[in-house]
Amino acid sequence: MSGKVIKVSGPLVVAEGLSDANVSDVVRVGSQRLIGEILNMTGDSASIQVYEETSGLGPGADVETTGHPLSVELGPGMLDGIFDGIQRPLTEIRDLTGHTIARGIDVPALNREKLWVFVPVVSEGDRVSAGDIIGTVQETSAILHKIMVPFGVTGTVISIQAGSFTVVDTVCLVKGDDGVSHKLTLMQKWPVRKNRPYIKKHVPTRPLNSGQRVIDTLFPIAKGGTAAVPGPFGSGKTVVQHQLAKWSDVDVVVYIGCGERGNEMTDVLMEFPELKDPRNGEPLMKRTVLIANTSDMPVAAREASIYTGITIAEYFRDMGYDVAVIADSTSRWAEALREMSGRLEEMPGEEGYPAYLASRLAQFYERAGVVECLGSDNRRGSLTAIGAVSPPGGDTSEPVSQATMRIVKVFWGLDSSLAYARHFPAINWLTSYSLYIDSLKKWYDSELGPKFMQNREKSMSILQEEASLQEIVKLVGQDALSPADRLTLETAKMIREDFLQQNAFVDVDSYSSYERQSILLQIILDFDTLSRAAMEQGADLSRLINIPARVQIGRAKMIPEGEYREAYKSISENMKNQINEIVAGGDEL
Repeated sequence: MSGKVIKVSGPLVVAEGLSDANVSDVVRVGSQRLIGEILNMTGDSASIQVYEETSGLGPGADVETTGHPLSVELGPGMLDGIFDGIQRPLTEIRDLTGHTIARGIDVPALNREKLWVFVPVVSEGDRVSAGDIIGTVQETSAILHKIMVPFGVTGTVISIQAGSFTVVDTVCLVKGDDGVSHKLTLMQKWPVRKNRPYIKKHVPTRPLNSGQRVIDTLFPIAKGGTAAVPGPFGSGKTVVQHQLAKWSDVDVVVYIGCGERGNEMTDVLMEFPELKDPRNGEPLMKRTVLIANTSDMPVAAREASIYTGITIAEYFRDMGYDVAVIADSTSRWAEALREMSGRLEEMPGEEGYPAYLASRLAQFYERAGVVECLGSDNRRGSLTAIGAVSPPGGDTSEPVSQATMRIVKVFWGLDSSLAYARHFPAINWLTSYSLYIDSLKKWYDSELGPKFMQNREKSMSILQEEASLQEIVKLVGQDALSPADRLTLETAKMIREDFLQQNAFVDVDSYSSYERQSILLQIILDFDTLSRAAMEQGADLSRLINIPARVQIGRAKMIPEGEYREAYKSISENMKNQINEIVAGGDEL
């Protein structure tokens, strides 16, 4: 079915003669067959957002509907791939057209010529239903791709064959309960704006180990949880997200560069192939999908990129994998939403954003979770959603930040003053929070011992006490404080500088395991406890805070991974001996 363009307003095109089309249908516009999506219908008139540059397009151009919603191709070939916001493979497009995307180019998302070795796991005569695994493909050295029965198919396997196939070759024939035969390939399609189904959603109970001390110890996120990273320009949002992508203990990472600067995405594209996976020493790209929709790409495709990324993530989740979706940044996505809403002449909400901003954000974050996947093997998968927010001027009272905070359960508030002081990650421990503490406590207690959560709470109380003491110091100076309060300031300084501060560009400090975090924090808090006991016995504070072990604690996070256990044990013993000598009235250290 085709219609005619009657109006062009940037990426918004209005066409008439499409009375049989549906909202969300994909259309082809003009002689260059630009790809677009119908946003709304009024009679036979359709408002279409075009995912490509519309210059040169005018009234009278043909519009042809495909009759299908915007969908992604799900199958072998996505990992180690770089796609744009509507899943066009950027590497293949570059090989065809050079370094800029030619308008109207139609390249399938998954390579139609590459052969994949398919290994069946079901036999002829077996009954299968949606979500059941019929076979596997070793897509990369890191990930075994599980080929699943598409949603809506239930029946008996008539034939299935092993061998090398392309993603469009039939590998299995299923006779449905309704008598219809279904040809199953290695690939399936799914509409990006529709959640992929599952049996049941569970409460997240396991933490995501990011290797970042301020996150793992103070503000943890659960696997299957949601988090926001808001912060002003230059506060380190992208670096925090890169660290999460590199080090998180998930099986698959989907990184969405949504409206970010091109040079930042270039850094990601150059960095990731060189990064080694800590699990197996392979390149990290072997379990990563990159969605690159930079700020100079069409604004409408930016709006779609978030949905493209999370649909791909849901597909890997359905295989039973732990998946992390990292969106950088949802503010740019919201700006694209605002621009399209304005062109549609919709009633604006707060600060010009559409009234449905909060519900669209919720639709994205609510697709995260720990789920029992479709299929008969009771497998579970998790999808963790982490979105950066870039509030203008760092003002988190603006609509995108506020709507996000109402939805997510973890808030890592980046602080420009910390960033200017070269304290990274610049996550403010006074404004950040995690609502997963209670649900993760059981895991922490069983894996790390109850002392870990007690130390976390003690650290938080010391940092909060420091903030109130600093107000007094500003008024009357540090000398007016009691020795106990001055010790609190010293301990808080150690927690901040020797524990929370972490250098992403130094290999030994870039990642810290739970055990290492636990021991290091214990040493700092032991210093506080032992010093307080020593002061009660008359020890001088200035001598306590100048013991040689203080310098060793400051350098402890730079001790190589294989040596830290012995080194930390030695530091702890030295600290106890030196404090005991002061208490005993020994010579000055």
